[in-house]
Amino acid sequence: MLNSAWIGAASTTLQLVTSAMAAYAFARLPFPGRGALFAVYLATLMMPLPVLVVPLFIEMRAFNLVDTYFALLAPTIASAFGVFLLRQAINQVPREFDEAAVLDGAGHFRIFLYVVLPLIRPALATFAIFGFMASWNSYLWPLIIIKSPEFMTLPLGLATLHGQFTTQWDVVMAGSVVSVVPILILYVFAQKHVIASVAQSGLK
Repeated sequence: MLNSAWIGAASTTLQLVTSAMAAYAFARLPFPGRGALFAVYLATLMMPLPVLVVPLFIEMRAFNLVDTYFALLAPTIASAFGVFLLRQAINQVPREFDEAAVLDGAGHFRIFLYVVLPLIRPALATFAIFGFMASWNSYLWPLIIIKSPEFMTLPLGLATLHGQFTTQWDVVMAGSVVSVVPILILYVFAQKHVIASVAQSGLK
């Protein structure tokens, strides 16, 4: 559970940082080929994880990262879905706010940090729930990359309770219930922002 908790928290934090910065660049910074690059980046959403497992494993093995915490975390640092979601949220922020900040002497970093981010908190909270839930429930990648019990996440640990001839169903059921609790707690605290994000999208 501790492995799943800290991997989920670290993965969600890194995804929020990288996705927000990339989304701001795609939404606010004009550069050649921006539209084409964004389209190519979105195309990666059509590639399911099973297709990427073999190349990812070869890459981790080349860097001697198999059976490490970093190997669990590395493939989730960036998210194409997060960039798309946050870019749409940033596009709904009026550019007049940026212009007013520029008149006050603010650069892109201050505009991003003090103007854009506070206004897209609902989208950030929504993406945080999706990102944490995906990391918390991840099974295939930990199954491929992790061998040692001390690095196992909760879904992988629950799978090891299924034996060839017997299964500890009481422990499996208890673990399954416990695995749902953090997601429920996260949603309870973030539901206000999620509802606001859905409402804003509806108004759009």
